Amino acid sequence: MAKTIQNQILGVLGGGQLGRMLIQSAINYNQDIHILDPDPNAPCRDIAQHFQVGSLKDFDTVYSFGKSCDVITVEIESVNADALQKLADEGKKVFPQPQILKLIQDKREQKKFYQDNGIPTAEFVLTESKSDVIAKKDFLPAVNKLGKEGYDGRGVQILRSEADLEKAFDAPGLLEKLIDFDKEIAVTVARNENGDLVAYPAVECAFHPTANLVEFLFAPAQISVEIEAKAQEIAKEVILKLDMVGILAVELFVTKSGEVLVNEIAPRPHNSGHHTIEANFTSQFEQHLRAVMNWPLGNPDLRCPAAMINLLGEDGFSGPVLIEGKEEALIERGVYIHLYGKKLTKPFRKMGHVTILDENVETLKVRANRIKELIKIKSTP
Repeated sequence: MAKTIQNQILGVLGGGQLGRMLIQSAINYNQDIHILDPDPNAPCRDIAQHFQVGSLKDFDTVYSFGKSCDVITVEIESVNADALQKLADEGKKVFPQPQILKLIQDKREQKKFYQDNGIPTAEFVLTESKSDVIAKKDFLPAVNKLGKEGYDGRGVQILRSEADLEKAFDAPGLLEKLIDFDKEIAVTVARNENGDLVAYPAVECAFHPTANLVEFLFAPAQISVEIEAKAQEIAKEVILKLDMVGILAVELFVTKSGEVLVNEIAPRPHNSGHHTIEANFTSQFEQHLRAVMNWPLGNPDLRCPAAMINLLGEDGFSGPVLIEGKEEALIERGVYIHLYGKKLTKPFRKMGHVTILDENVETLKVRANRIKELIKIKSTP
């Protein structure tokens, strides 16, 4: 009979809301989690067994933190992968593996990985500077992405015509053909050291028109059986080609002609999987824990159709948090509010999310829009 080592310490680089929800899952298994984060008021501060303030990008800080842990993982990609590599070389379990984090930290390398491995993705060209982008104006309409340091919608510009070229990034990046897609979907896959692999049903994402963040998510995605199968196959292929251990969110475009193309990937719990806490048999956070600790993976199936709404700080409000509409929303059946413990709001900051369960997919959309208008994150006067 397999035995679980109970006193292993899981170290997590990053103490934001993803780490917070990971700890909430870990509590059920008496799994100790140590957190490193640069913010002394990070959401994980009061619930981690050990919380350390420090830079995620400083080699010595990350290396020293990891030495006291048995397994190390991340809730953000922007970390010192060289320190993690040294820890791995010395026998520490580091998942996702450091070389994968390095790959994902650079969107240029990420795109070349898809190309080299026959993974379907949008046509692209690499660029070195703003003048280089301008020289490739015949490639427009395109999406201009920074190679490094872009996240949560930052580091991405849509260049539809020559008039938009002034917005181009003056740093190494890429131009990616603008896809006339029908839907944006995401498939989450997880894999442990034993090689066990599971995939979650595809979800459908709708993005905020100005913040470039997911505003709504619907599960299951309203796609054909064939498109679902194709999306699942591609997501599994990506994690296997990476030989990755952990959880991987694969964001995809479904084109109007029925192609499925990889957009980007995230080697950690992701915004597109928050609904799984209530809507699936195993949440993405528990699944991540199971994967990196090499426990048996959980069933990823959907229990019930769900919608997820990101609670973003309202435009025009900064300061101590004031929440409107929470009590009214709590009255409703199948509504689950998750607040991330952030004391200060600012425009479009991720402050929480709401999951709504309903057997009727069409009703879900109506309810999601109503809840979105009901709950507002503002600031005290």
